[in-house]
Parts: sequence; C-alpha cells; structure tokens
Amino acid sequence: MNIVKDGHPFIFAFAIITFAVGYWGSLIWAVVPAMLMLFFIYFFRNPNRPTQSDDSIIYSPADGTVMAIEDFYDEEYLNEDAIKVTIFLSVFNVHVNRSPVNGEIKYQRYTCGQFVPAYKKSASFENERHAIGVQNDKMRVLVIQVAGLLARRIVSWVTLGHNLKQGECYGMIKFGSSTELVLPKNVEILVKKGDSVVGGVSLIGRVH
Repeated sequence: MNIVKDGHPFIFAFAIITFAVGYWGSLIWAVVPAMLMLFFIYFFRNPNRPTQSDDSIIYSPADGTVMAIEDFYDEEYLNEDAIKVTIFLSVFNVHVNRSPVNGEIKYQRYTCGQFVPAYKKSASFENERHAIGVQNDKMRVLVIQVAGLLARRIVSWVTLGHNLKQGECYGMIKFGSSTELVLPKNVEILVKKGDSVVGGVSLIGRVH
C-alpha cells in the first residue's frame, strides 16, 4: 500500500513532534502526536487496486457510501438529461479519487466555495468543488470532487487533455468530502442508496 505524497508533510511533521516530545518531555505526552501521525498515515493511504478495463462498465470513483441517486438535467458538461450518483466519504475512507472510465479529460473546472457538511444536498452548490469531464467512444461522464465540513483542499494531479485509464488515481480531497458521478441516461445504475462502494472496484453502472 502506498502513501499519497500530499500526506508526507503531515506525517513527517508529527513524527518530528513525537520524537521531540518523547526525548525532551514525556513519553506519555508523546502518545498524542504519535496517534496523529498514525492517523495521517491511515488517511493518506492509497491501496493498490488493479482495475479490469471494460468500456461497457463504470467503476466507482471513490470509497464511501452511496448517499443519493437522482435524475436531473446536467448543464455543466453533458447538456442533457442525466443521472447523478453521490458518494459520501467519511474521514475513515480512502480519499483518493479514481477514474470511473477510460477516456480523455475534455472539461475541467475548479470552483471556490464554503464548507457545508458534505452529506447535505446544498454542498454540491455551495462548497469548494473540482469537476472533470471524461470522454471516450461510448460516453461522456462528469466526476465532481466536493469539499466537506473538514475538507480544506481539493487536490488534482491531472489537467485537460490527460488520458485516464479506468481506476487511475487522479486526485483526492483532504479530510471529509463527497464525490459526485454524473452519467448519461443510457447507463443502467447497479447500486442503490446506502450501498458501500470501493473506488476502482465497485460497479456503479453499465452502458446499455
């Protein structure tokens, strides 16, 4: 299992604090920064997950719980009737986001915002968010990272024109968030509200 490089400063900082407190202070008090160091190692983990490529299926872009599945008209990228699957990530989930499909990034938009709890419906419109539109020969999909109450930074490792493979890591949200997956109407949804999903492993939908 890998550790995302964005977590290295947090881990190293608390490792130094743990050593300093334990060496010059008390071993008992050193437990606190040591626990925080272990938490950051856990939070920034990036498990190795081989993903079988299949252009007829859509994988989950994130670990978490399916919070909502709704029909709506997408004006941001698809410009057509669509289905939105919202996945809530707690601080205990893996927070690395993975591409649900193979394809090229044709759209990208970052929006500043507030920090409404990610489980609230208004978070989609009020919070910091980063969206990418991915296109291949069969479909276009929109994936949106939405910051939550504790999240303070959305990280993206890709840009326009980047060719993503299914299951490829493309970014993460630090400390509590949700991920939205906007799909065309010809996709059969294979999950329901309340289901637990695993990024790059769980099937969200299948193209008719």
